[in-house]
Amino acid sequence: MTIGDRVRTYRINREMSLSELAKKADVAKSYLSSIERNVQQNPSITFVKKVSEALHVSVDHILQDELEMNKVDPEYVDLIKEAVAIGVTKKDLTEFIEFQKWKKRNIK
Repeated sequence: MTIGDRVRTYRINREMSLSELAKKADVAKSYLSSIERNVQQNPSITFVKKVSEALHVSVDHILQDELEMNKVDPEYVDLIKEAVAIGVTKKDLTEFIEFQKWKKRNIK
């Protein structure tokens, strides 16, 4: 998976258009498109940093290879452990996630 593939995947998962991401990251839409289409394959670290911040992911998540993407961020593991410790159930967490998806779709 290339940098462009990862950027596109994160963008789509966050339900952002190419224009929205370009605007939030303050980068040229045409250049962003060329990265996502793998026409350009070596973006500057400045570009990667801007895009990663706009997508709310670390630079590492944009740069790392496919095998590394399957690792869970340790901070998420800590959050889940804390939630379990205070009595949050799987059902509670699932309902929260579903509400967040609903909110994202309906509140713009």
